[in-house]
Amino acid sequence: MSMIKVENLTFSYPTSYDVIFDNVSFQIDTDWKLGFVGRNGRGKTTFLNLLLGNYEYSGKIISSVQFDYFPYPVSDEKKQTEELLREVCPLAEEWELLKEFSYLDVDADVLWRSFETLSKGEQTKVLLAALFLNEGHFLLIDEPTNHLDTDARKKVAEYLKKKKGFILVSHDRRFLDECVDHILSINRTNIEVQMGNFSSWMVNFERKQESELLQKERLKKDIHRLQKSAKRSETWSNRVEASKIGAADKGYVGHKSAKMMKRSKTIEKRRQKAIEEKSKLLKNAETADVLKMKPLMYHTNTLVSFSEVEVMYEGRTICSPMTFDIQSGDRVFIEGKNGSGKSSLLKLLMGNFIEHTGKVTVGSGLVISYVPQDTSYLTGFLEDFSEKNGLDESLFKAVLRKLDFDRIQFEKDMKEFSGGQKKKVLIAKSLCEQAHLYVWDEPLNFIDVYSRLQIEKLIEEFSPTMLFVEHDLAFRDAIATKIIKI
Repeated sequence: MSMIKVENLTFSYPTSYDVIFDNVSFQIDTDWKLGFVGRNGRGKTTFLNLLLGNYEYSGKIISSVQFDYFPYPVSDEKKQTEELLREVCPLAEEWELLKEFSYLDVDADVLWRSFETLSKGEQTKVLLAALFLNEGHFLLIDEPTNHLDTDARKKVAEYLKKKKGFILVSHDRRFLDECVDHILSINRTNIEVQMGNFSSWMVNFERKQESELLQKERLKKDIHRLQKSAKRSETWSNRVEASKIGAADKGYVGHKSAKMMKRSKTIEKRRQKAIEEKSKLLKNAETADVLKMKPLMYHTNTLVSFSEVEVMYEGRTICSPMTFDIQSGDRVFIEGKNGSGKSSLLKLLMGNFIEHTGKVTVGSGLVISYVPQDTSYLTGFLEDFSEKNGLDESLFKAVLRKLDFDRIQFEKDMKEFSGGQKKKVLIAKSLCEQAHLYVWDEPLNFIDVYSRLQIEKLIEEFSPTMLFVEHDLAFRDAIATKIIKI
């Protein structure tokens, strides 16, 4: 057990005016299981890179442990997994790897397959297992759930719960609750550490915000009252001072005037102190403006029908026959393991060529708004993206502002955006589109918790017809009306 100490950390990127960290100080124990939470673009991945020594900074980071990073940069995916993992954990024995695999429900034979043949979920699991075999290292885990289906998330959470010594960046509330014992929160003005899981941290954070809000309202009233009182005392003092002219006892009147002026200055000092106290409050308040959307009404109840649809890959069926309808007001979630054809069903609905049997019937004139899983193609500036997609630029940027985009982001190329910010661009586009059906493929990948809650409230209020692939169980439980399991 040792400590990682951060003292007066200050950092900004050389190409940007944004100050990411400003004089930040805190310390953490290397035995803790830390969940790292905060808004998109606040600097979570940047902080991990600072721990790794990848950037120059002001201040100090003091640590006696070596840091490892996930996702591990794989040099050659064509290598056999065993050979690749020897690079990751050179001191680990084969039996130790197989033991870790068993905890994660990974078949032993993946060790002797080329890494590129493993599913994304299997790749995530084997790399995590190997990294945890580096004894004495402290692991920095950045968004591991994005390639994990629901069952795999549960298994990885169980695995992490048995480990210690890591920082985990994730926005999946259930996942964090199941495997961390401390929360590291990156706020608007500082970084804080708190014992407990995500839910307990969220309750405490909201209570603190409510308490500060009440205190701020009280101080506002006090400042107003003191301002009036100080002005009244000053007026009285000036009147008394004016009455000295022609007064029989100028000494008494002068003493009275000085006393009133002193009282006025005392009240003014109290007012200034209250203003200072008020300025310290709610600096870390997280606001989530109300989002809006305008779904279109369809002329019949049934929008889409899947009848005995089987997705195929290279002539091989990868899912059982799927039969279901999407009706007005439905919010349909498709669940299944990675590689079971979930995204393929969505692409099939969107008119992409996907090898399949069965029939997909799309209602005449149906307008669909689509959020794809992939964001890698997003480059260029927001105004160009808006024009290309026929969006109202002012509305589009207004939605992004409500999703916590700073105005300075509007001046950047999208290739500089974080993963969460890119996903928000696609969601904002969809919210600007009037459609009968909204088809979203893993929309919450990289999206921060506050925005997830914001989107939940939006969907509950406007009740659009939607088809999802999404593995966030808290989100699914909040809004799903129908669950289709592959």
